[in-house]
Amino acid sequence: MLEKTQKADLNVTAWLLCFFSCLDRAFDATEKQLGGSLGKSRFWETHAQNSFNPRQQLMLNKLLDDFNGKLTTSKWATIAKCSQDTALRDILDLVSLGVLAKDDGGGRSTSYSLAPTTAPAPSE
Repeated sequence: MLEKTQKADLNVTAWLLCFFSCLDRAFDATEKQLGGSLGKSRFWETHAQNSFNPRQQLMLNKLLDDFNGKLTTSKWATIAKCSQDTALRDILDLVSLGVLAKDDGGGRSTSYSLAPTTAPAPSE
């Protein structure tokens, strides 16, 4: 766009529109990144008094970093490289602390997510 402007009549309006559009996208990306980091920081600050095992720390960080899909004991076990029984114990411990909440549904489709009071504020 800049080259096109230089070779034409030096009307910089199109270039400025392009530049400000890029700048706006950069601000949006930065705001999203900082919002996520601040939300994650607030979460860990809120739960500083809790003692989490390494598997719980790993999974909580994944949940705070926009975990895709639903968290189940199977996914926990696979990601944390532990048995499903250990995954369930880890999850139930976090539920009892109020960090995780059981989603609607049950049986084999039981899933969990961050409890509303502990979920980081949206960055938008």
